Amino acid sequence: MTRSLAKFAVKFGTSGARGLVGDLTADYCRTFIAAFLSILDPGPKRLLVGHDLRASSPAIAARCIAAARAAGVDCLYAGTLPTPALALAALEQRSPAIMVTGSHIPDDRNGIKAYRSDGEITKADEQAMLRFAAELPPVRVVPALPAADTSVTLRYAERYAAVFAPDSLRGLRIGIYEHSTVMRDLLHEVLRALGAETTGLGRSAAFLPVDTEAIRPEDQQLAATWAAGQQFDAIVSADGDADRPLVADEQGHWLRGDVLGVLSARELGAGTVVTPVSSNTALEKCGIFHHTIRTRIGSPFVIAAMAQPGLMAPVVGYEANGGFLLGSEVMIGGRKLAALPTRDAMLPIILVLAAAKQRGCGLSDLVKSLPPRFTASYRLQNFASDRAQALIAELMADPARTCCVMAPEAGNIAAADHTDGYRVTFVSGDIVHLRASGNAPELRCYAEADTPEGAETLCGKCLNHIALS
Repeated sequence: MTRSLAKFAVKFGTSGARGLVGDLTADYCRTFIAAFLSILDPGPKRLLVGHDLRASSPAIAARCIAAARAAGVDCLYAGTLPTPALALAALEQRSPAIMVTGSHIPDDRNGIKAYRSDGEITKADEQAMLRFAAELPPVRVVPALPAADTSVTLRYAERYAAVFAPDSLRGLRIGIYEHSTVMRDLLHEVLRALGAETTGLGRSAAFLPVDTEAIRPEDQQLAATWAAGQQFDAIVSADGDADRPLVADEQGHWLRGDVLGVLSARELGAGTVVTPVSSNTALEKCGIFHHTIRTRIGSPFVIAAMAQPGLMAPVVGYEANGGFLLGSEVMIGGRKLAALPTRDAMLPIILVLAAAKQRGCGLSDLVKSLPPRFTASYRLQNFASDRAQALIAELMADPARTCCVMAPEAGNIAAADHTDGYRVTFVSGDIVHLRASGNAPELRCYAEADTPEGAETLCGKCLNHIALS
């Protein structure tokens, strides 16, 4: 039988392929691996494979390993580890890699991220994989995974221990929200190595879909309770596969990922900053950076923009979800940190904690040093992509309805941006942005205003209006 990725229900999203666990079958994994290998020239001798802590991930990883071996490619199984750790190994070992993870999406779903030996696959690579078609024999999946090679995770930890001074975080009391992020134990190890005192919080045996861009009310309450009761300098965490950080200040207020991105870029002295159109406009309003570039949402677009020639270094990127990308090498305390052009949670966490320690202030003070622009974001779940696209198209065609649905009290439309979805700036300065999620059947809304309450109100009213219509 001729197999093609285009025939499966699993689809590429903003970063990797995502779908229901039941659709990530041995047949799908066989076809995915074959399609991925087909775009690599020359063909690899070895493939790195790792996964997150979802219950379904080990079996999917085993299917991918079996498929690679059936194609004559040896595999190094790195076990459970952060996606950026596997990406770093792919770059340093010049080997392609497969990460089985659904990131933050619900546990009934999962996904696969693919890395060339020089970085994430591009959107052009995805299209080439979708065009792949071949006769493929069935693969017998060996139930047991091989013993994990933990050197990949250790090398990732060493990356940061080698450039940050061992007393960078001395005296800081850090709570680590462990939930089900694959980085939960590693965060303790790295932050303690830099001098911090750490305490584990909220560890979960079951997978929790913690989304750093749409923080659950229960996670907001947890952080506030922990901060009030234990006097932490910060609470830190990451999403499921640890490529997106989650940082709360000393009061238990979670920092927006795009605010974290601006603060991190500032600490690195970035010359060029690349970020999607949905990120907070404090980036431009702060006037710190020589050059800023806005892209569509998704790390492949940020990576492509960071690779443009002639950009002023250091070149960095970040997304509204907090994932930080290092597009060129940087110097930290006289030590060189090599580029890692994929989303990473560890670097921005260390950068802002070290900045607060060095300045003798709280994380909340770092946030206050930026222009007062605040973003809120949330989502309507079980909102089909075609329905979301149709709604956005209707709003684009009707400015009066746009004002009524998106921000009835913000005045007329001052500017509209169609880079990714529909982003509208109103005469009041308020911003509302709607788009269909690339990873799940969700309608996402981003709102920006001069106060946190204003942004929350904008986002809530817009989604409530849509949900009730």
